[in-house]
Amino acid sequence: MTDISMSDHAVTGKTAPPAEARSMRLPTQWLGVAPFFIFAIMFLILPTLYLMLGAFQNDAGEFTLENIVALAQPSIVAAYWISIKVSLASSLIGAFAGLAIAIAIVRGGLPDWIRSATLTFSGVASNFAGVPLAFAFLATLGRLGLATVILNTLFGLNIYAHGFNILSFWGLTLTYVYFQIPLMVVIIVPAIDGLKKEWGEAAATLGATMSQYWRMVVIPVIWPSFLGTVILLFANAFGAIATAYALTGSSLNIVPILLYAQIRGDVLHNAHLGYAIAFGMILITGLANVFYIWFRTRSERWLK
Repeated sequence: MTDISMSDHAVTGKTAPPAEARSMRLPTQWLGVAPFFIFAIMFLILPTLYLMLGAFQNDAGEFTLENIVALAQPSIVAAYWISIKVSLASSLIGAFAGLAIAIAIVRGGLPDWIRSATLTFSGVASNFAGVPLAFAFLATLGRLGLATVILNTLFGLNIYAHGFNILSFWGLTLTYVYFQIPLMVVIIVPAIDGLKKEWGEAAATLGATMSQYWRMVVIPVIWPSFLGTVILLFANAFGAIATAYALTGSSLNIVPILLYAQIRGDVLHNAHLGYAIAFGMILITGLANVFYIWFRTRSERWLK
């Protein structure tokens, strides 16, 4: 055995580095992910901790619960309630519409280019928000928007005379749906891809109809993933501000706009109340993400 080891070293011309040298080697494998951790700490973790600390302080830096108690003000409660309703409505509409699209492109027997084109568009549209999205909807569904004028000219339908307003609750919800549906498609397609063909064949062998197969096999399997995605869409809409502010300004009092006004000092010049409002948003979105991770973990057990 010794002769063989010596002959191997003679052939390769290399010797194993000593244990001390191996232990002193720099952890270069961490350099690749270092920018991510630095970015997360500087722009996510530290600001979040700063907001949470500021929510329990007054202007003198003393500990207080006045900011948390002030969240019970009717205007703030109303802002939270409007934000929750907009987020819930847009997430449910986006989830069901996105699920239908995902099932169609995965299980509908459509050409492959339809799937690739839909996924490509969804990846782009799910990140299309802010001022460009608000301008696009104003130019389309505003009082002088393209779709509004066409409906009024060709069909005599004045949507604003029937109560529609792009600057209202349903106007903002419809705007949010634009990026909620593509996000749902991007997230739910892998879950539908994970449905094994053997399950359908086994169900057919046992005499199950297509409706029974979907009701007893498909829906229970993708249900956790669907619920998790709905919660993720809710959190995605709840924290959006650029689109809402550019579209409605201060005409719709949602939490992100109220927080923006408090932080800038346009309302009561109380930045710490703004920190408390942000703390409430962190709690809601954090809880939503916890449920999303939980549902996602349950769905992955079936899809592995």
